Formats: sequence, C-alpha cells, structure tokens
Amino acid sequence: MGSQGLQFQDLPYRDMEKLRQFRRDFMKAIPLLLISLPPFANYLVFVLMYFFPRQLLIRHFWTPRQQAEFQGLYHALRVQHHQPVLKGLENKSRQVKDSQLQSCLKGLCAKVQSGQNPQVSDILAVRGLFSGRPLGIRWMGVNQMRHISPLLFLTPRLPGFLIGWRLNNHALELLQLDRALSRLGAHQLSDDELREACYVRGLNSTHLGAKECHEWLTQWLQVTSSLKDSEVSLLLHNMVFLSANYPKGPSPH
Repeated sequence: MGSQGLQFQDLPYRDMEKLRQFRRDFMKAIPLLLISLPPFANYLVFVLMYFFPRQLLIRHFWTPRQQAEFQGLYHALRVQHHQPVLKGLENKSRQVKDSQLQSCLKGLCAKVQSGQNPQVSDILAVRGLFSGRPLGIRWMGVNQMRHISPLLFLTPRLPGFLIGWRLNNHALELLQLDRALSRLGAHQLSDDELREACYVRGLNSTHLGAKECHEWLTQWLQVTSSLKDSEVSLLLHNMVFLSANYPKGPSPH
C-alpha cells in the first residue's frame, strides 16, 4: 500500500474492510502469540483455545454456530449501553442554546427510548450539534465516551484522553469505510457482507434477512456518507439511534 502511494481512504471498500479486520485479528492474536513463546507452551495454547474460543480465537476459526452465539453475546454487551448513551444526550441537551435544536434532540432521544425507529431526517436535523460544543468528539464527556466505547468493542477502562483518541480514530476509520461503501453501493454486497457491515455499525444482524440488512444499511449511509470528519460524534451516536429498536420498533411517519 505504501509502495503505491495509497492511503487507507484511497482503497476500494472490500480492501478497506479486509485491512480493518486484519488489524483487529492481529491485535487479538498477540496475547496468544506471547503465551506460546516459552518452550512447550504450545500445548497450553491448544488447551486455552479449546476452552476459550471466543476470547482467544479470531472469528475465522469459529464454527457458524459459534459465530452466531458469540456475536449475540457481544451485541448483548453493546445493548447495555444504549440507554446510558441516550440519557447522556438528554443531559447534554440542556446545554444547547438553540431552543429548536434542543427540542429536536430531546424528541429524537425520546423517540428511540420509546421503542420507535427514527427517520433519517430526525437524525440529520440535529447534525449541527455534533461538530462542536456540546456534543462534538472533542467536547464529549468522559462518561459518555465510556458508554460509547463498548459499541465499537473498545475497552472503557482507560484514561479519558486515551478513550477519546481511540474513539476518534475508530470513528474516522468507519466514516472512510462508509464513503467507500457509498461509492460501491450497498446493493453490490453479498448477503454475508451485508450482515457483517451492519454488525460492525451496531446492529445485531445475525438473524436478519438480506432485505432488512440492506434497508438498515441504506438508512445508515444516508446519515453518514455526507458527514465531515469533524462530525464523527454523530456517527458514533448513530450506532444507538438506528440500531436500538430495529427491526422490531415501528417507524414514525
């Protein structure tokens, strides 16, 4: 990639996604590699892999049944943070000086909390609040960042400045993926690619059909594909707005 002068954001979507997943798999494999370094420790490694496949094995070594089970478990951990994220937004809405924007933000949070699926227009109506104070990535409170981190499978048990740095990097990576996917077109993805794209963005797509995944991903891209780098906070919160009630919640008209 470097020899050709290409940056991550210049790659086609599928190459971007492969590189993103390779980085995640490599980081997950490091502890196992370190354990296997001492002589004869490889026997211990095999035992650990057998008893702890979710924690130690990358997903390519999971069976289809394990993949569905483990993704369900990981998503259940994400769901625990939906309400705290929405509550944090409600609290921050008091700092919004524009009364109309404040009302829109409160209405959006209330809609999701009541079990409804918001429309894309509901989310874009508050877009301007997520680039600066009080909801931009640089001004987000530490507690809010600690609840958003698990949505991306990042640990919240780090100092605040490190959490913010990691969130910003991962959000920018996801935004670049969205731009590449918009150029490719979601309709070009296979069923498995659709489910994976939805899962990475916060939706439990394991048991959803391709039509539902395509519908959801299209809505997601309508929100994120035109976002600026400074607006990645909205992308992060969108993982709750669009996924919290889909597909069971009614869509308001």
